[in-house]
Amino acid sequence: MSNSFYVKDNSVETRLFFNRIVAAFIVIILLTSGLIVRLIYLQIVGHEHYASLAKDNSIKIMPIVPSRGMIYDRNGKILAENRSSYSLEIIPEQTPNIDDTLKRLQVLLDIPDEKIDAYQKQRKRQKPFTSTPLLIGLNDQELAKFAVVRPYFPGVDIRTRLVRYYPYGELTSHVVGYVGRINETELKELPVAEYRGSSHIGKLGIESAYEVELHGKTGYAEIETNVQARPLNTLSENNAYAGSDLYLTLDIDLQKTAYEALGNYNGAVVALDIKTGGVLAFASRPGFDPNPFVVGIDNASYQALQGSENQPLYNRALRGLYPPGSTMKPFIALAGLEYDTINAQQKLFCPGYYQLPGVSHKYRDWKRGGHGSVNLNQAITESCDVYFYRLASMLGIDNLHAFLQKFGFGEKSGIDLLGEKPGILPSREWKLAQKNRVWYPGDTLITGIGQGYHQVTPLQLARATATLANRGNIVTPFLVDRLVTAKETRPGPEAHKGSIPLKSANINSVIEGMVNVVHSQHGTAKGINKNIAYQIAGKTGTAQVMGIKQNARYNENEIDFKYRDHALFIAFAPVDNPKIAVAVIAENGGHGGSVAAPIAGAVIKQYLKEQP
Repeated sequence: MSNSFYVKDNSVETRLFFNRIVAAFIVIILLTSGLIVRLIYLQIVGHEHYASLAKDNSIKIMPIVPSRGMIYDRNGKILAENRSSYSLEIIPEQTPNIDDTLKRLQVLLDIPDEKIDAYQKQRKRQKPFTSTPLLIGLNDQELAKFAVVRPYFPGVDIRTRLVRYYPYGELTSHVVGYVGRINETELKELPVAEYRGSSHIGKLGIESAYEVELHGKTGYAEIETNVQARPLNTLSENNAYAGSDLYLTLDIDLQKTAYEALGNYNGAVVALDIKTGGVLAFASRPGFDPNPFVVGIDNASYQALQGSENQPLYNRALRGLYPPGSTMKPFIALAGLEYDTINAQQKLFCPGYYQLPGVSHKYRDWKRGGHGSVNLNQAITESCDVYFYRLASMLGIDNLHAFLQKFGFGEKSGIDLLGEKPGILPSREWKLAQKNRVWYPGDTLITGIGQGYHQVTPLQLARATATLANRGNIVTPFLVDRLVTAKETRPGPEAHKGSIPLKSANINSVIEGMVNVVHSQHGTAKGINKNIAYQIAGKTGTAQVMGIKQNARYNENEIDFKYRDHALFIAFAPVDNPKIAVAVIAENGGHGGSVAAPIAGAVIKQYLKEQP
């Protein structure tokens, strides 16, 4: 057996130990150097940046929502206001189970699914400590129901908010419009800073067209928060500025007269101040109650409005397109005089129909036996179709189109509302582009009596009538007269004016015929001239809804109501110093003289009675 010995090498161990100490020292030096460099960067180079981040962690900028501007009529009557209303609101972070809470509230207060969905979308866009409305405008019964069970709904409470209210309901639904909840599409397009905290936006009418002015300027508050971002203290405030109050040219009493005068007829009435273009009445019937849209209309009610045959959501005054019928005849007559195609005394024979040379088709007059020989005055007074067939043929479509375009037909009026339609003023080029067909002489004839492709809006008719009464001076219709804030009052939109060079004698001849429409024994609107001490100049019109075969006779009692002719009327008064121009369309009203003219007469008489 042999023994082995292990000999310890102290020099190797010493060297290894020393190397380890050196390596550890180098690592410590490197780490300490890195820490020193980092501290220098944080304290000197990056101080401003990280101080700002630290401040942002402790201070939040919270929006202060401005109160929406009010809307008044020309006499200071409130058309849109902000009312205190009770809302049911939830603070999610204080609610143990938000989904269960919503289900129980839905059963308790009979909340429709669409309002639950709307709340969920809105809640996800806000902080969990924010009070978010579920229901707006609670009634007494709903308040009582919730008050009894309030202890069982932590995080849910009743709060008071300002809610938009429209006291005149359907009377102003199309012209004033309404506000509604901001949807996803609008949220992407709106300026984030200005609409942070806002839940509603103008959807229609003045509320939409003047959204920026009505909304006001959002304010901001610096709020000190804890690590959970809950507010602790208000450090400073930048006040919000309320939206501008709008004073309209609209006369709500005249609006009511116009709306009620339409009776059971769907249609529109537009009345303008002839000198300024200010809109005095802008009625579209049927209307709708805008107030449910503010708090969130239920799906069943909305579908009922959308599906109604009467189309209450459709703004007929601004967007309704109708053949103008015989209301075009004064303008066609004026074109004939201005182009020297005829003179006022020249007579044309009306046997009850008109035929183009070499064509067997008969273009009929409304009077079966004809009017005989008539001059311009008689043709306007008795609304002789054959006279205007012949005149249109003599003028030609190119002259007709050029002249009518000067009066604003076929283009938007420029009113301070969104969504206006330009109508259709047909021409050779228009028909080729839209129908891919050439223009025929027969097209010219029916254009001469306001039928065929020609379509106008009630607003266009009113503007053209005002231009005629102004003897060629054109005004732009507008609704907002002035905008008022705590600091200033400024006027509404600047009206773009222009003029049509017209011969005074020619205008006098046309207006004389329009006066006879109302004040002569043969006038088609003589029924409205009672009990007035001034003269009204007007023109009746009937627009076909369905075509009639060559040898057939129109009998409104034998056809469905919806296929009966539309009744139209344009007028201005007083003739010697015109103040108001009116255009009326009563859908399926049949006769302009018996249906539309009395509506315009009621508006004119009320307005002039109230003027000094």
